[in-house]
Amino acid sequence: MKPLAARNSPFYHGQMVMVITLLIAGTFLILAETILPGLVAGIAGTICLIAAVAVSYQDFGAPTGHIVLLLVVVGSIIGFMLWLKYFPDSRVAALYISKGQTGGLDTNRPELLDKTGIAKSALRPSGTALIDGERVDVITEGGLIEPGTPVKVVAVEGLRVVVRAE
Repeated sequence: MKPLAARNSPFYHGQMVMVITLLIAGTFLILAETILPGLVAGIAGTICLIAAVAVSYQDFGAPTGHIVLLLVVVGSIIGFMLWLKYFPDSRVAALYISKGQTGGLDTNRPELLDKTGIAKSALRPSGTALIDGERVDVITEGGLIEPGTPVKVVAVEGLRVVVRAE
């Protein structure tokens, strides 16, 4: 094990600057991972933080290494908790959140129950029927129904509209 550098030597200050630089770079790279795709920035940031801890243990000894390690672990935990609390509601996060809606709460269509229509496509067992002038995706109770056959809606279960040949 090499001896620790004296506090007033240029080596000591240079190594301390390197540890601080690695900590800052690692922090910024991990933050950048939030908006950059690919996981490259996050991995590079993690490597910087690990390198800062390793350099502090190697060049300054166990007490300083323990302090830097504790700083990295506690800082990571606090940073992650703050990110979970504030990032989802931020303007940056809004750029990544889809405004579109698929399905909806009004997908259940009970008004179709007991209505009649005509099979527009072959229902084997699913297909399309014309019910009250509207094209509706339907499914039969199990049998095959040819196009043009009159059908009656016998059940509506969410998005499923079940028909039977009349």
